[in-house]
This record gives sequence, structure tokens and C-alpha cells, in this order.
Amino acid sequence: MARSKQSQKRHRTDQVRRMNNRSKMSRLRTAIKRTKEAESVEEKRKAYCVAQKLLDKAGRTRLLHPNKAIRLKKNLVKQI
Repeated sequence: MARSKQSQKRHRTDQVRRMNNRSKMSRLRTAIKRTKEAESVEEKRKAYCVAQKLLDKAGRTRLLHPNKAIRLKKNLVKQI
């Protein structure tokens, strides 16, 4: 258990960040899954726009490595 005030605060902020990152990654994975599972080409394009926006932001904020975000976008475009 954290003893000093600084380590207690660090522990609290780490928990908040962890939960935020988990929700962002969950939202990102869901958007990618919806793009892959869409029936028509038009639905795939709409779902891809949402996924692309989330992937760009994830790469920019280092939630994912930027190269991985680019690779995932490229693979989604191939499937469309």
C-alpha cells in the first residue's frame, strides 16, 4: 500500500487513467468490429469513418503506437 501522500495520489491518478484507457480501447475495438461485421459496402464506409477517427486519436494520444493505428486503418480499408 502507498505510504506517502505523493504515492497515494499517484495511485489514485493511475486508477483514473487506467479506467479511461480501458473505456477508450473498448470503444475502439467495438468500432473496428462493427466495420468488419457490416453487411453492405455503404454500412462499412460509415463504420470505417467512425473507426478511422478513433484510430487517429488513439495514435495521436499514444493509446496505441501510431504505426499500429496506421496498420489497422490500412487493413480495414482492404476489407472494404
